[in-house]
Amino acid sequence: MAVRPPQQGGDEPDTLEFGIAALDARLSEAEIQFPATDDEVVRALDNAKIPYDASGNGVAIEEALSSVPSSEFDTETELLNQLHPVFEEYRSSASGGFLQQLRSLLPF
Repeated sequence: MAVRPPQQGGDEPDTLEFGIAALDARLSEAEIQFPATDDEVVRALDNAKIPYDASGNGVAIEEALSSVPSSEFDTETELLNQLHPVFEEYRSSASGGFLQQLRSLLPF
């Protein structure tokens, strides 16, 4: 997912990536080839903290991977599909529900 951050300066990015979108961007920049194990993913991403909501809350990739049933991933898509519900769970538990999510997206 991605949302537009508050407008403050001209050097800021147009969107703020979090969840699977943020992980996908990090994987694109990392030197990793699939099939890959969870340990290889952790090493390739330097156990980066991946933001799971628009507020910037994040979880270390190693912790997120500990919640999926597989330890090997044939493709990047398989990895992302298995991690998607993990990021959604983090986001929903931290957000306080729909109204809090809506408030975080509004500029006021």
